Amino acid sequence: MTDSNYEYFHVGGHVGIKTWTKGVEIADNACDQLANVSRMPFIHKHVAAMPDVHWGMGATVGSVIATKGAIIPAAVGVDIGCGMIAMKLDLWATDLPDSLAGLRSRIEKAVPHGRTNDGRPGDRGAWGQAPRSHLSAFNRIEPRLNVIMDKHPKLLRSGTVTQRAVRHLGTLGTGNHFIEICLDENQQVWIMLHSGSRGIGNAIGMYFINLAKEDMRKWFINLPDDDLAYVVDGTDHFEDYLEAVEWAQEYAHMNRQLMMQAAHQCMVDFMGRPVLGSVEVINCHHNYISLENHFGSNVWVTRKGAVRARTGDLGIIPGSMGARSFIVRGKGNADSFHSCSHGAGRVMSRNEAKRTVSLEQHLRDTNGVECRKDASVIDETPSAYKDIDAVMAAQSDLVDIVHTLKQVVCVKG
Repeated sequence: MTDSNYEYFHVGGHVGIKTWTKGVEIADNACDQLANVSRMPFIHKHVAAMPDVHWGMGATVGSVIATKGAIIPAAVGVDIGCGMIAMKLDLWATDLPDSLAGLRSRIEKAVPHGRTNDGRPGDRGAWGQAPRSHLSAFNRIEPRLNVIMDKHPKLLRSGTVTQRAVRHLGTLGTGNHFIEICLDENQQVWIMLHSGSRGIGNAIGMYFINLAKEDMRKWFINLPDDDLAYVVDGTDHFEDYLEAVEWAQEYAHMNRQLMMQAAHQCMVDFMGRPVLGSVEVINCHHNYISLENHFGSNVWVTRKGAVRARTGDLGIIPGSMGARSFIVRGKGNADSFHSCSHGAGRVMSRNEAKRTVSLEQHLRDTNGVECRKDASVIDETPSAYKDIDAVMAAQSDLVDIVHTLKQVVCVKG
């Protein structure tokens, strides 16, 4: 247990809101969403908002919501199981050559990333033919997916869901997903990456969000926001959603493992010698559901852009493609439902960043990083995100910093 540094608000809802946002900007639309969630009758104790909190579909990104008797699918989101993985290598900054362009090129060739052809055949962000190792990995989890789709044949979407899931396993995606080579405070090299459940997670998320909305209409339930539609414990939709989410979370975990293996092999090939990785690999979700005990009750905890931070838990909090990132250890703060932020959090929408941030500013903010410097990545530029140092200061009672990482290579989708 630790003392909490939160601010408490009660806006007339079922419960109050505890926010770890001191010294960090929080937009009005995010405050409105937190207020809407606090009005739902099945929220347990309070809503917790992390310092990276910002607007999302239904529930804010950067929120932790504990519930009894119901789950809001949009409070998990559509990138189910999205998260981070990091591994320390037996390499040091002095081992690396001056130019890392060749390393970035190797990673970009080894891991499909981005999106073309609207995700249809030929999409550069998917495998044309998945590697045998990836097919073998998918075969281990495919039977459970088939059970889910047998119950919900509309998930098949013309029979392409399984095909896309195979072609996306071990691929990065778009947006804020990335693969980075970093140096820690001791100048030791790390591999760190961010991705989730790709197209199959999106399909599962949207399908059950829409099912929940249908249930609300069927039962004449009015909501402060249609995207807060929920599934009720004891119903088929509730059990089926949990089954599908757990499968997508496992897929996302596997997806990150396979990309880490590929990035590690790229480093070996680039260095021309064996490169050992640490035994302790951190692989954590930040968009997911977990059954946990808080304040004396067993509850469903949905973390949408938040990392579990029980006492001793290791987690990863990335900044942006030009800012520092952190390996952290949880303090087990009860008021946050044992959670911390999942990153810096956006301060600009993607469209706003494209309108207002110049390419010259992007070049300055990514100086020293081997990464894309073109206008099409402006929506991910560092100034589109909150100040990661302010974010870390606001949650000093949630986590301790174990390592501070700074990227030298960044691969974006």
